[in-house]
Parts: sequence; structure tokens; C-alpha cells
Amino acid sequence: MSPISIPGKVTLARPDSDVANYIAAVETADGQSLEFDVKFAYNNFIVGCKSDGIWDAIKASCILAGARTLAGALVPLKGTAPTNFNFVSGDYNRETGLVGDGSTKYLDSNRKDNDDPQNSAHAFTHVSTADSRFASLTTIGYVGTTNTGATSSRVTAPYNNGFYTGNRSNAGLVSGVAANSIGGIGTSRSSSTAYSIRVAGSSFTRTVTSVAPGSQAVLVFADNAGGAVAHRTNARLSFYSIGESLDLALLDARVTTLMSDIGAAIP
Repeated sequence: MSPISIPGKVTLARPDSDVANYIAAVETADGQSLEFDVKFAYNNFIVGCKSDGIWDAIKASCILAGARTLAGALVPLKGTAPTNFNFVSGDYNRETGLVGDGSTKYLDSNRKDNDDPQNSAHAFTHVSTADSRFASLTTIGYVGTTNTGATSSRVTAPYNNGFYTGNRSNAGLVSGVAANSIGGIGTSRSSSTAYSIRVAGSSFTRTVTSVAPGSQAVLVFADNAGGAVAHRTNARLSFYSIGESLDLALLDARVTTLMSDIGAAIP
């Protein structure tokens, strides 16, 4: 495979195959090469996730930053490419990601909630700009028609002090977390009795028994409410991941570093 290099910079003479394949796909979609430092940020993230032991659990994911174009940003890091509903080039910022409108825009991840086992599942996003409204708004989720078996990360604002999540369970409130939180937001379940939550740089555990997941796709920038698109957010997201259970704190740290490195790399 081709080296990743640029004059005056370190050369990645033998890049990891997943790194090389992802960069090649993004550059093809962009129609031009990426800056070396953006490539190096991607490399460090992918290699770092493998070192942390969380790479294999990521089944559907996009880095919604770094690429030169929206088409490049929607190249999947893992899994199937998402289906874009109404996002346009002006919604994309290379440093901070893709912004929703709270009305018409969302991504279909094309990964069904039950593609991952009942007791091994995660859904995670990185929020660079919070939703501007006080309402029940979702960064990533599937809630079905009754919330039963939901896998969802939903910010809400009962007195501006709550964050609703579900992972193979009904949504529940994590109190004391601001509805306008930014950074990593997600859930992961690795047992039948409880699941973990990551928001605002902190980890929580919710003790609730799992139920069977739903059979429809997880959406990004919205919930899939039994086939209806609900709770659309106007937040700006720079990353999402869906898959089997993993350590959310490790993923959060890797994504936070990735976004910092991309920000520093963009001229």
C-alpha cells in the first residue's frame, strides 16, 4: 500500500490497512488529497482504538470532520455509508462537523438496532455545538413506538437538568446533567441488568433490565420512532458510532483527541 507522506513531515511508510483504506476512500470522495496532518489524525485515532481494544466493537461509524467535502465526511469509517436526508455542503464544517436544522435533516445509519446483540450494544456521538432549544432532542437513536428496547441518547430540558438515555430499555433520566452538554454523548450495554452512560466527560450507570432491541435503523440527528423520524436536533455533530458494547470513556477520549488534532490540522 502507498506511504502516507509529505515533504518535511514524518512518513507513515506502512500505514495500517484500515487507515490506508479509509483515507483513500475519503480522498476519492473529496476528489483531492487531504493534508498530511489530517491523515495523521485519522491514523492516530484508528490505531489508538485498536490499541484500546474498542475498534472491533465499532460496526457503523463516520468521522464527520476532517474531510474536504460533505461527500468525504459521509464515507463510513466502519460499516455501511449512511443515507443523507437533506444535508447540503453548507451544513458541513471541516473542523466542527455537520449541523442539523431540527426540522428536516438527519442521517439513516443503515444499521438496525437489532444488528447488535441485546446485551452488547453502544451508540455514541460527539457534539461540537449543542442544540439551541430546550426540548427533547436526540443526537442518535432508535426508540420504536413505545421506547421499549430503545437505544437512544436524548438531551432534554426539564428545568435544564436532565439527560435521557436508553439502551435496550425505556429511556431514563440522568439528573444533574445540563441539556446543552457538548462532547461525547452515548450509552453502552454489556450485561442484561445495567448499562453505562457517557455525557459531559462523566460516566454513569443505570440499573435496568434489557429487553429485545427493535428491528429498524438507528438514526443520527434524530430518533427512529417506529419508522417515524422524531426528536430532530439542530446540534452540530462531528462523529458517531454504533455497534457492540465498548468502554465509552476510552472512545470519548480518542474522539476528543481526534477532533482536537483535526482542528489543529486544518489551515
